[in-house]
Amino acid sequence: MAVPATTWTAIFIIAATLRLIECGDSNRVYSPCSDTKVARSDGFSFGIAFASRDAFLPNGANSTSQLSPCDTRLSLSTANSQIAVFRPKVDEISLLSVNSSSFAPDRYGGYMVAFAGHKYAARSTVAFVANSTYTVTSFTLVLEFTKGRLQHLYWKRDGCAKCSGSSSFVCLNNQDCAIKTNNCKTNGGTVDCSLGIQLAFSGTDKHLSVLNSWYEVQNLGQYSLYGLYSNLKDSLTSQYNKFF
Repeated sequence: MAVPATTWTAIFIIAATLRLIECGDSNRVYSPCSDTKVARSDGFSFGIAFASRDAFLPNGANSTSQLSPCDTRLSLSTANSQIAVFRPKVDEISLLSVNSSSFAPDRYGGYMVAFAGHKYAARSTVAFVANSTYTVTSFTLVLEFTKGRLQHLYWKRDGCAKCSGSSSFVCLNNQDCAIKTNNCKTNGGTVDCSLGIQLAFSGTDKHLSVLNSWYEVQNLGQYSLYGLYSNLKDSLTSQYNKFF
């Protein structure tokens, strides 16, 4: 895809989910920058923006208040940034994948923020993904709702226990297993460094039904879905096969 220099290009990526989207989706709001209330099994649209850390601050490095990528006070439209939009089913465990064959996060600032909403805007903290030295390929994201309204997006980490002792990985800040970027296929290496995000939900939907998928993921562990999705051959599962 050609990327105009002054445009924030949207990359629409299909979420690989445990089940296909079925009928019964009552949520007709598809933009990640619009407000909505959802019930269990509705589709829910949210985005992940990739840019430099300072791009998510209204005054760059001189600011301490992070804004949602939907906020027009940010200049993401003229920054070196990309956005991925997903629509998983509420309270279903999903594995979201960004294919590295057409996208390398280290070339777009190396950080990401998950977000949704406008008046009731919610966004995650800034998470490191990649630079010229290291690339993190595995994340867990939890969407927390109250009465069907998104309140928070949390990156959940369980340390580096899963990759300790492996020469292929480096533990960053005692929380993320990272691959050396020069080992990634996009940099001439042999490892598929596609970004994988394990997604779950917590809180309550608009009918006050409890959302339980986060507790299921918490019990399974951060790398559980890579085994469940073993049919995604030659994808991000390849670097985690040793864990199962």
